[in-house]
Amino acid sequence: MYDKRVVIKVGTNVMTNKDNRIVRPVLEHLVKQVAQLYEENVMTVLVSSGSVIAGKEVLGESTISDKAMRRQVFSSIGQPRMMRLYYNIFHDYGMKCAQVLATKRDFNPGDHRKNMVNCYEGLLSEGVVPIANEDDAVSLTSSMFTDNDELASLVAELINADLLIMLTDTDGLYDGHPEDEDTKLIQNVKVAENVEKYVAENRKGEAEGRGGMASKLHIAKATAKKNIPTFIANGKNENIILDIVHGKSVGTKFTA
Repeated sequence: MYDKRVVIKVGTNVMTNKDNRIVRPVLEHLVKQVAQLYEENVMTVLVSSGSVIAGKEVLGESTISDKAMRRQVFSSIGQPRMMRLYYNIFHDYGMKCAQVLATKRDFNPGDHRKNMVNCYEGLLSEGVVPIANEDDAVSLTSSMFTDNDELASLVAELINADLLIMLTDTDGLYDGHPEDEDTKLIQNVKVAENVEKYVAENRKGEAEGRGGMASKLHIAKATAKKNIPTFIANGKNENIILDIVHGKSVGTKFTA
């Protein structure tokens, strides 16, 4: 039996370089930490972005003018590529992983939800790491997840996770712009605190992921409200996942 369950969301900006290309060593370092947690009887679910960028790398610039269709095409091409990467890396650590694609309706109460619970419980009981992503190929634009932060929160609730960790490319929530000299990292946030005032509007290009800090803040508070402590932390920092699970003061922690 496993002592803990942790959901880790890996954003596109964690796994890519400045040229928007996926960096395999970053994924290797993430999996290495997941493998160590497994040895400590902590089971992990990875919610991984990257399929759209992975598809764009393969296809190059698309001639499709419709944005939603272009996203479907990029994601359909990129998803098996992402899974091949993960499969090979997990295999190197003697572990198994599985793909779990979902749409929003799969979390609605009823048979779809029960089916999803059964899938996760079955995989976790076999020591297999589920890798979740939105099923962009069939998701209706009108009912897509806001971003993978929302998906990660729903998965955390679904499997009764002990922690949700949202990895991004900043160290957490700051009380100003992260690059300003006198800006400080906010280490602990209670759900009732008004920290939204610190967040600037985010502008992202296509394939760079949909979730900015405002979205992360909203999701972190909503998840913490359900008694699942939630962290926003820098996925490029060494051993960040292990540090969080082992109780070190890193990133920004959200609690009820």
